[in-house]
Amino acid sequence: MNEWLVSSERPRIMGIVNVTPDSFSDGNQFLSHEQAIAHGRVLFESGADVIDVGGESTRPGSIVISVEEEIRRVIPVVRALAGDGIRVSIDTSKPAVMEASVSEGACLINDVYALRREGAMDMAARLAVPVCLMHMQGTPDTMQLEPTYRDVVQEIYDFLSSRVSTCIQKGINPDQIVVDPGFGFGKTKAHNLTLMKSLDKFIDLSASLMVGVSRKAFIRSISGFEKGFELDQASAVVAAIAVKNGAGILRVHDVASTVSMLRLFNSLNLVSFSESVTVD
Repeated sequence: MNEWLVSSERPRIMGIVNVTPDSFSDGNQFLSHEQAIAHGRVLFESGADVIDVGGESTRPGSIVISVEEEIRRVIPVVRALAGDGIRVSIDTSKPAVMEASVSEGACLINDVYALRREGAMDMAARLAVPVCLMHMQGTPDTMQLEPTYRDVVQEIYDFLSSRVSTCIQKGINPDQIVVDPGFGFGKTKAHNLTLMKSLDKFIDLSASLMVGVSRKAFIRSISGFEKGFELDQASAVVAAIAVKNGAGILRVHDVASTVSMLRLFNSLNLVSFSESVTVD
């Protein structure tokens, strides 16, 4: 297992850098390469173990962009951060973007389509870096229209189990597979709450478990906070609960708030990990 990505001592934190004009919470904030690079450095200094760089929004109703445009957006950011010695993940479903990003230093592929796009699985196997497989019902432009499940936990478990098996059959090392149940991607508020309560079931997949709930609509709905510090604090609380329920990796916008909340939960014995490795 890649110890930098998964540790029994503490949860790992993935900081989000969206180099997009239309992401749901921070679109257009870091569209310039200089802004995105600077933000990635701040997240790293705040305690992120890896920075997830994305050039194409996957918010509900988002539109697919060309390979060329996605590469134009992300590669300078990946190159600069990796050049600083910062671990970088590439948030993409396109094989060409995966290849270009890994060649510039990215060390993880984070794919909301779980390597289902043509050529993605073969490319990930060839690049031989860790992969994150996420569940999404539908596509970004349709996923929130009317998401329905007979059993949301079991159906997502079965999907991820199947994708893990396919990865292994394609030659991807089992120790390099991360799974993400995809909070907010084709799920209602009720679905998301059910998933949170049942996260421990996904541990049975024998893959690292990543959770991304930061600033999601169901947290905004429950907390009543639409943006800003309060929403990030609410997101950090739910992220800490995810760790309590079995998550080993947290994908977040506000790294500092998440680190602080994990430290608080750890002090209260609500989560358990080595105090010595928490970020001060």
